[in-house]
Amino acid sequence: MPSTQSANTLAYREESDELVTGEAVALELRATSFVLRAAGAIMDFLVYGSALAGLLIGAYALASSAGLDTAISTALNVTATVLCMVVLPTAVETLSRGKSLGKLAVGARVVRNDGGAIGFRHAFIRTLLAVFEIYMTLGGLAAVVGLLNRRAQRLGDLLAGTYSQYERVGTFAAPIIQLPGQLSDWAKTADVAKMPDALARRISHFLIASDGYSASSRQQHGMDLANEAAAYVSPLPHVEPELFLSAVSAIRRERESVALAAEKARLDTLEPALTSVPRGFPSGRD
Repeated sequence: MPSTQSANTLAYREESDELVTGEAVALELRATSFVLRAAGAIMDFLVYGSALAGLLIGAYALASSAGLDTAISTALNVTATVLCMVVLPTAVETLSRGKSLGKLAVGARVVRNDGGAIGFRHAFIRTLLAVFEIYMTLGGLAAVVGLLNRRAQRLGDLLAGTYSQYERVGTFAAPIIQLPGQLSDWAKTADVAKMPDALARRISHFLIASDGYSASSRQQHGMDLANEAAAYVSPLPHVEPELFLSAVSAIRRERESVALAAEKARLDTLEPALTSVPRGFPSGRD
C-alpha cells in the first residue's frame, strides 16, 4: 500500500463543488435546487411584501390624519419601500449569516463560493440586485439566470460571489461494518493488535462517511488510513484499502463484543457472592 502525501491547506474546487480540507478530504457541497430556491424566494417575497403593505397602509393613514402634503406622503412611501426591500432583507441575511424565513423553511443558506459565511457586502449586493431581478420582474429574470447555471445562482449571487447551499439532511443511522466475504478465511488467522483510539475512530468515521467523499478523495484517504492501520495487523491481505479497513473494523468489533460478553458472564457469576448476606450476619429485617 503506497503512502500518499496529504495537503496542508484548505482549498475550494469550484468546478466540482468540493471543499478540500487540510487532510486532503474533498467534501461535496450540495447546492439548493432551483425548485427549492424558488419556493424560498416566494415565501420571502410574501413576508417582505406583507411588511411593505403594512407600512404603506400606516403611512397613508398617518398622512391622511395629519394632513401632510403630497411630497411628505411620497417620501414616507419611498422610505417604507426601501426599508422592506433593501434594509430589512440585508439585515436579516447579515445577522443570520445567510438565512431568511424562506431559506429556513426549505433548508437552505446563502454562503460564499468557498463555503464560508457571507457578510454585509454579500447580503447588500444580493438584496440590491433582487429589487431588479425579483421584485421588478416578478422573479422572471432570476428564474432565467438560475436555470442557466448548475447551482441555480441568480444574478445577485453571481455578482456577490455566493450561492445557496442545501443544509437539510435526513435521519442518519450509522451502518454496521460487515466483514467482506473475500476476507473471511484471512480473518480466522489474522492478528489485529490494539491500535490507538484516535486511529480507530478515524477509520470508523471514514467507513461510515465514505459515500460523502469524492472518488479521488475517498481512495486517497482510505489508502492513508490503511497504511497507518497496517502496523497493527499481520499478515496483510492483498486487497483494496477500503476492504482492508472494513475487515479490520469488523474483526475489532467482533473481538470486543466477545470480550464484553465474557466480562459480563464473569460478573454474573460473582453477583451472588457480592449481593448475598454472609451466614450469621444480622438481617436488616430483624
